Amino acid sequence: MNYLLWALLAMLGYTFVAPLLKVALGDMPSNVVLLISNSMLVLSVGIVVAVTESEALTYFSHPKIGYVVAGGVFLTVGIYAYYQALDTGPVSVVVPIFAMFIVTSSVVGILFLDEAFSIQKGVGIALGMVAIYLVASG
Repeated sequence: MNYLLWALLAMLGYTFVAPLLKVALGDMPSNVVLLISNSMLVLSVGIVVAVTESEALTYFSHPKIGYVVAGGVFLTVGIYAYYQALDTGPVSVVVPIFAMFIVTSSVVGILFLDEAFSIQKGVGIALGMVAIYLVASG
């Protein structure tokens, strides 16, 4: 159940990201906002890793480092595009469309990571898609 608490904390944290960024984007270029806000992330995680992971550098040669780098590339594309979308569109439309990654990631997990599929998950994915469509188009 520990992951559920982390997921809830993530949800709470992300709740305020888009509205705060949207306010800043009214007066600052999106690339600068992206640089500053993500520098906060890198600095914070760097401190956590330095304090908790004494052997962190050894993972740079781990056999699965390619997956980490590929994930970083996709994260970069996704976050860059998200900031650009927030700069030009309303939070109430951009965020639901961005949040569609929850549905698409679930589908990828089921199709390519052998995660269990159930009718309940299928209905949840379909309802998620409908909900995001309704919120983004309304």
